[in-house]
Amino acid sequence: MHDEYVQGAFTISTNPAKLQVEVIHRYLTEDSYWAQNISRALVEKSIQHSFNFGVYYHQEQVGFARVVTDYATFALLCDVFILPAYRGKGLSKWLVSVIVAHPELQGLRRFSLYTKDAHSLYATYGFQQIADPTRAMEIKNSNPYQS
Repeated sequence: MHDEYVQGAFTISTNPAKLQVEVIHRYLTEDSYWAQNISRALVEKSIQHSFNFGVYYHQEQVGFARVVTDYATFALLCDVFILPAYRGKGLSKWLVSVIVAHPELQGLRRFSLYTKDAHSLYATYGFQQIADPTRAMEIKNSNPYQS
């Protein structure tokens, strides 16, 4: 069962069959700051292993977000974007509100994300700075998509 949310001519859908991978890949590799030069194969693999939310204007994909989750204890919000031509219409706010309210993502112990520049957007929906950064660790590859 896939969910759809409609607002005027825009739809948010969790149906992976509707995703337009070419749009997602183009944005991530050309326009994002976090996934420059990512291969299409890696984008496809990330989609296959995530809970995905596509944003559509009629049938055209104009936004995307994915959640890596076990649906029980944790979730990581990733790859959130709205194409530049569709910004300023409240779509990113609507997308994040749909994601954090989704029934499959309730009762989690931790819902995380990483952002360089959208802290105020996410704070509106309850995301906060890590309370105790000394408890967080990571392995970070600065240029994973460079050949």
